[in-house]
Amino acid sequence: MTELKKPAREMANYKDIVCRLESLATGSGTAAEKDLGELLGHMRGLERDYRALSLMHEQTERLRDMQDAAVDMAHFYNRLLLKNVSSVIFMLDKELRLVLGSSLTVALLGHKNIREIVGMPFADLFSGIMPSEWVDSMIGRCQGILDGGEDNSTEDTVVLKGGDTVIYRVAISAAQAKGVSKGIVIVMDDVTQLVRAKEEAEQASKAKSSFLANMSHEIRTPIGVVIGMVNIAKSSEDIDRKNYCLEKIETASRHLLGVINDILDISKIEAGRLELSPTEFSFEDMLKKIVTVMRFRISERGQHFVQTIDPSVPSRFFADDQRLAQVVINLLSNAVKFTPEGGTVRLEIRLQAKEGDDCTLYFAVADTGIGMTEEQRSRLFSPFEQADNSISRKYGGTGLGLAISKRIVEMMDGNMEVDSVPGEGSTFRFTVRAKSVDGDEEQQDAGASILGVGDTDGIFVGRRILLAEDIDINREIVAALLERTQAEIVNAENGEDALRLFSAAPDTYDLILMDVQMPGMDGLEATRRIRALDVPAARSVPIIAMTAHVFREDIEKCLDAGMNNHVSKPLEFAELVGKMRQYLCPSEDTVG
Repeated sequence: MTELKKPAREMANYKDIVCRLESLATGSGTAAEKDLGELLGHMRGLERDYRALSLMHEQTERLRDMQDAAVDMAHFYNRLLLKNVSSVIFMLDKELRLVLGSSLTVALLGHKNIREIVGMPFADLFSGIMPSEWVDSMIGRCQGILDGGEDNSTEDTVVLKGGDTVIYRVAISAAQAKGVSKGIVIVMDDVTQLVRAKEEAEQASKAKSSFLANMSHEIRTPIGVVIGMVNIAKSSEDIDRKNYCLEKIETASRHLLGVINDILDISKIEAGRLELSPTEFSFEDMLKKIVTVMRFRISERGQHFVQTIDPSVPSRFFADDQRLAQVVINLLSNAVKFTPEGGTVRLEIRLQAKEGDDCTLYFAVADTGIGMTEEQRSRLFSPFEQADNSISRKYGGTGLGLAISKRIVEMMDGNMEVDSVPGEGSTFRFTVRAKSVDGDEEQQDAGASILGVGDTDGIFVGRRILLAEDIDINREIVAALLERTQAEIVNAENGEDALRLFSAAPDTYDLILMDVQMPGMDGLEATRRIRALDVPAARSVPIIAMTAHVFREDIEKCLDAGMNNHVSKPLEFAELVGKMRQYLCPSEDTVG
């Protein structure tokens, strides 16, 4: 570029060119022609220089326009960033006056436009919404950084002048340009929800840890009782002592089964898989079973039991009676557990409302026990928590029963609440909705009959049962349970054996007890294969599933595979024999 400018400076003398042109106008000959040629050469050089300079000027203007556009774009993106950033961001100059800020900063300070507050002191802006202690602290921190201190970040809990408590994560840093301090940049993030979610998660984790420790105790204690009583019974020759041990083993086993059922129920609730199974039932029969279960516990503790039943309550309903009974038994069990000897437990049931067949039933369980504080009641229906951890250590329990009960009540279109006074007792109240049903009050499901051991002597004599079960001890248990019935049992160790034995003599079996989960061919596939056989007996033989799966969809899979009914493991004598009687003694009156 310098080489282009040099000839321009040497030859662009205007007066010299004019004089030489005038002399050419009066001269002639070869000298004039020579001067004219030289001047034309100079003119062409000047033209080239002019074009180069013109091009340079255009490029310079273009660069200047591009720089201006870049600056405008940067300002645009800065404004866009400050408008949409999800933080309170602002800059202060060295006198701690506002230079710029984000839209959230403007909104927090109660203004509409940043231009309204630019240049105002930090103290004047924030003293109207923040506590004075926080404003003074921030000024001190900012001044410390301006004086050469390090950037800092803190988590501040502040109570706004409006009364709300907010947690801000505040980061303060120096604003510098080429090593020169220009002011302070402050970033404030509202982390209130995040911190509270973290605290809730930590509290839930702590509750679950406590729950697991409690659950370990609840599971290991009855197992310890079972093992201990087995050892005592094995070492004793006294039949009464052996019977005592068996009674304790049965009590501990039922407690352990209750713990496992609670765990399964709360697992289904958390997975959204808890479902109701409504059926027609006698309300009076349900209450009799509840009272039968509870009277022994109440009398054992020397307590008084009072029940008040509204005579207007219909006799039969269509609802899930097992889940309803579960709620009532759970509340009564808690009342008995937390009421001292000589105390009173009350059960009240009444018809609260009735529109056509739709009934609203009201239940209340009251006790004169230890009661609860307001803080204890606030955690009462939370899964994995009890009113007080010391209570679980003193009285036992999983801490799941009330959470399960509340969920069942809600699924039955009701609600549950509690009133309690420490040292005076508690009253749990809940409502459920159910449809009343007109029908024979004496009707009862044969499968639900209450059977005594003596009622079953020889009832299946001459009947042949195919038992498909892969575990030896389970086959032994079924054989022992059915021994009094005098049924003939043929064992199959898996689905293939069951299919082979039935195919060889289909007309000789009166009923099949089919375990569901077996290696190789499971009970579902074995049932489908049996039903597919081209013999009449394959379609008519009753098949009862024996399953430890308690989810409703698992039971439906059994029915879809062609099974007629199911019994749950561990097997209960009354349930097993009651279900079998439906198919082996259909004409028998099974009312217990």
